[in-house]
Amino acid sequence: MTKTSSSLRTISIFVALVTTSASPNLPLFAQTGTTPIQHHELGVLNREQAATILPATVFYKGQSAPVQARNSAGIRFVADKLVLTALVDTSGYSSAVQQTYQGYLLNEVQLKIGDKTLAPGAYGFGFIAGDTVVVMDIAGNEVLRASTRRDDQLARPNPLQIVADPSAPGHFRLYLGRSFVVLSQ
Repeated sequence: MTKTSSSLRTISIFVALVTTSASPNLPLFAQTGTTPIQHHELGVLNREQAATILPATVFYKGQSAPVQARNSAGIRFVADKLVLTALVDTSGYSSAVQQTYQGYLLNEVQLKIGDKTLAPGAYGFGFIAGDTVVVMDIAGNEVLRASTRRDDQLARPNPLQIVADPSAPGHFRLYLGRSFVVLSQ
């Protein structure tokens, strides 16, 4: 037997052992240690779906605050890019910060908020007086302001929710109570 055929035979035996010793019930990605790319349905993520992805606490302006998983929602866009929102417990912040910082926004897309564009990142946000949403970077610097509207027809207002905008496909309404701002990619 030549050295080349001996090497090929060794490789063949190794491949045969690996393929037969792996459990036939395990998918290939479990054997190789990699995770498969999963494609999910586009659209709104309800609070249970969003809560499983969101961190338990978030950082904003030098402090960590717990996320209110019961008041969370999200959007899944093309290529599994996410926008996640949640109200946070701001009790450790000053009353001045609490007036503008009500929620946290994690964003993987160029996001339109009303008529403004927001780059991917992590942000604090709040719905403030004057029918306005303000978005701040994690240091508390304002990066965006957009107009909000009130929806008196909303049947069941929640503290925070996202619903598909019935008037524009691919657009979503981020509600805090009855006030909302339109989000789109």
